[in-house]
Amino acid sequence: MSDPRLQSLHLEGQPRREQFRAARQALQAACGSQTIAGDLRLLVADERPDAPTAAPPPPGGPVATGRFMFYLKDGSNVYPLRLGMNSVGRLPDNDVVIRDECVSRRHCAVLVHTDLRCELHDVASKNGTQLNGKKISGPTRLQSGDQILLCNRKLTFHVTDAAPEPAAG
Repeated sequence: MSDPRLQSLHLEGQPRREQFRAARQALQAACGSQTIAGDLRLLVADERPDAPTAAPPPPGGPVATGRFMFYLKDGSNVYPLRLGMNSVGRLPDNDVVIRDECVSRRHCAVLVHTDLRCELHDVASKNGTQLNGKKISGPTRLQSGDQILLCNRKLTFHVTDAAPEPAAG
């Protein structure tokens, strides 16, 4: 199963490409089969008849699972996160697009697991990713209110209770 957000063709030079590929492998391994199976985008992209199946998340909103919503906030911009991998960077096909030349094309990723755990992964970005003022060197668990710094861009990670569904009547 190939995720187009994880291609390394955009990188020039062998060392950066190899770093990105190693980060991609770690990110894919961290997803786990349940998280990958619950990621609707990957289910649609995987056309094999023997592909893993799971109930996909509801379309159209930032709901990852159950009654919780996950999102990143950058000033007045709110970026909803979905179950599975959420790519962050400059390229327009990222899930969270940050228009800043200092931010790498594929800077980092936020994994939202089916068990509500969330992790931040740097994807071999040129300038690194900081969490709460410290540069991360590997997958790092996220908690609501955490500050993610990509160069000079500060994103805040949030987990909130989703609005209750209207009662059927």
